[in-house]
Amino acid sequence: MTPIASFILLSSLAIGTTTTLASYHWILAWIGLEINTLAIIPLMTKIPHPRAIEAATKYFLTQAAASALILFSSLINTWAFGEWNISSLSSSLSIPLSIAICMKLGLAPLHFWMPEVLQGIPLMTGLILSTWQKIAPMALLIQISHAASLPLMITLGLTSIIVGGWGGINQTQLRKIMAFSSIGHLGWMVIILKFNPQLTLFNFILYIAMTSALFLTLIAMSTTKMSQLSTSWPKTPALTTISMLTLLSLGGLPPLTGFAPKLIISLELIKQNSPILAASMLLFSPVSSIFLYSTNMCHSPYTSPKYTPIPNHLTHPIKQTSLSSINKPHSPLTPPTNLNTTN
Repeated sequence: MTPIASFILLSSLAIGTTTTLASYHWILAWIGLEINTLAIIPLMTKIPHPRAIEAATKYFLTQAAASALILFSSLINTWAFGEWNISSLSSSLSIPLSIAICMKLGLAPLHFWMPEVLQGIPLMTGLILSTWQKIAPMALLIQISHAASLPLMITLGLTSIIVGGWGGINQTQLRKIMAFSSIGHLGWMVIILKFNPQLTLFNFILYIAMTSALFLTLIAMSTTKMSQLSTSWPKTPALTTISMLTLLSLGGLPPLTGFAPKLIISLELIKQNSPILAASMLLFSPVSSIFLYSTNMCHSPYTSPKYTPIPNHLTHPIKQTSLSSINKPHSPLTPPTNLNTTN
């Protein structure tokens, strides 16, 4: 793909997301979502491989179905209320709109496309799909959160946490592990959305930071499998350490950064008199943490030769420094956020 084509597609992604974020009109929001969908498909197929073409086809069909449901529901809502404002939404029509947006995000049980699509595309495109492509649908979901159905959000959230925790078990492909991790994180965001949208935004920002850190590390190492990661310690010990810490952080293992949003969300649910819901979420989510922890314990550097010479220089010093700062335990970050939610 030529640099001009890449620039046009990336600019279209930025324009599509900005259009959706800046719109209060359903048609403009829908146009922004469609621009995003059409712009990322050529990036998925920039390497002409049957797996990439299959992934792009699955992604297009899923996104087209979700967009059609959004457009149909918004038309019915406009016919009922006489205006196109996103904030003017009836409780009955919020259900199909929430389902359509959750399908675009890849929440369970509407997640069927996410692992296969992410597995079939390049790592850089997977980074865009896992982070940037979720900004616009998440913004729409936050805007309609006041009218969204609480039982629906809890059902989708708990299902996503269960699927995200159990789906990543015994996976050897890092992109599939990332896909199920994304599903699990989105489940936490959706559940707390009705109680405290600010915590949803906080969790989403941390998710983007950690996911970007892991994808950039994997791109630097050209690694897509756990078996490749297990043998990369002698060549790139710093990047291997960062990738292992990021995986554990995405799994929510304390005291890493990924544990902070889960702790704060659980405390907020207890404050909102929902201790059973918080206990259910905490019960299902550690499955992925245990699997990732045991996997990392069985891989590098423990399986590397005992006297392997370690390089004394960094191949990507700036990138390694920035990524390691994201994945370190951010214990000072938790108390002020917690205090903000307990006022």
